[in-house]
Amino acid sequence: MSWFLYVLECTDGSLYTGITVDVQARYAAHAAGKGAKYTRGRPPVRLLAVVAYPDRSSASRAEHEVKRMPLPRKREFCLRHAWSD
Repeated sequence: MSWFLYVLECTDGSLYTGITVDVQARYAAHAAGKGAKYTRGRPPVRLLAVVAYPDRSSASRAEHEVKRMPLPRKREFCLRHAWSD
């Protein structure tokens, strides 16, 4: 089963990074106010990026790296891994 790293753009322009096995279900949870505490106060506007990983461990490591990136570099990452429906 693949794990996915995803990046959301929130209503205040901030970016939220997380991991999941089902990106669409997780986005719906965030949009419904049932996702992470961070996105309850800043609902997602759109999904910017999705990257597949073979397991939870590698997805978690990637999540940690992306969360440590400065905002301009994180936006570049999103451009390279842009989500298209």
